[in-house]
Amino acid sequence: MQDEVERISAASVAQCIERGARQFEAAGVEFGHGTDNAFDEAAELVFFGAGLRHEDAAAVYGQTLTAAQLERIESLFERRVRERIPAAYLTQRMWFAGHEFFVDERVLVPRSAIAELIDARFAPWIDAAKVRSILDIGTGSGCIAIACALAFPEARVDAVDLSNDALAVTRINIERHQVKDRVRALVSDVYSGLDGCTYDAIVTNPPYVGSEELASLPAEYRREPQLGLYGGEDGLDIVRRILRDAAAHLNPQGILICEVGNTEEALQDAFPDVPFVWLEFDRGDGGVFVLEYQDLQRLAVGDSG
Repeated sequence: MQDEVERISAASVAQCIERGARQFEAAGVEFGHGTDNAFDEAAELVFFGAGLRHEDAAAVYGQTLTAAQLERIESLFERRVRERIPAAYLTQRMWFAGHEFFVDERVLVPRSAIAELIDARFAPWIDAAKVRSILDIGTGSGCIAIACALAFPEARVDAVDLSNDALAVTRINIERHQVKDRVRALVSDVYSGLDGCTYDAIVTNPPYVGSEELASLPAEYRREPQLGLYGGEDGLDIVRRILRDAAAHLNPQGILICEVGNTEEALQDAFPDVPFVWLEFDRGDGGVFVLEYQDLQRLAVGDSG
């Protein structure tokens, strides 16, 4: 049977990872939630199930696993194959911008290329020394908001989401990273809960999956909350709202950073006169643009989209 999980009687860490990778490939599981290949996915489950640290990988690959460790790993492999649960939901952890975050099925698994921009402190688009306020729209796990707070220690960050379930996860991560004095988790439908608030930077990875793409998503992606994925028929419903009112919530010299993934072409077609700056990344996908305050002021969304 294709989905049958290979039973493990004795193995080293490396052997166990290799077995897991073979099983995932044979079962046709899908990746994209923090890993893009079977080996890395298996490695995360092996290290988690064995209680090992990835930082110690080189030293422990040859280590023989105990029966208890193997039993936990086998259970994780089986659930990954049979239930098509992304590894991050099985381990309830994911790394973003070098920081570990708690995740569960209430939020999307963090994987945005925006992490690279945070690592670079938004250079060259803004003077990091002058950033005092940041807004993260559709915060989910809070990974973008919290990573921003850690990268900009002088800044206050508003992490907003329409989902109370998602914000409960955000608050867990705010506590874990000890940034509750600078990061607020707020209920807001885009800007609806932010009357009078302006920011030096708006950063967002909003829902941008259109109807056609949503219907064709693999089982692993259907494990994620649809509210965090679906952006309307063409995927741009939320993005249009973000663009329309961004200038009203930005300070002069402020910037908007937004991920739209596979809807990049659709966005350009919808707003052909907008000077989107599309970014390139050393790791991760594209589909992320930057717009400056003056461009957003000039943006006549009502006429363009």
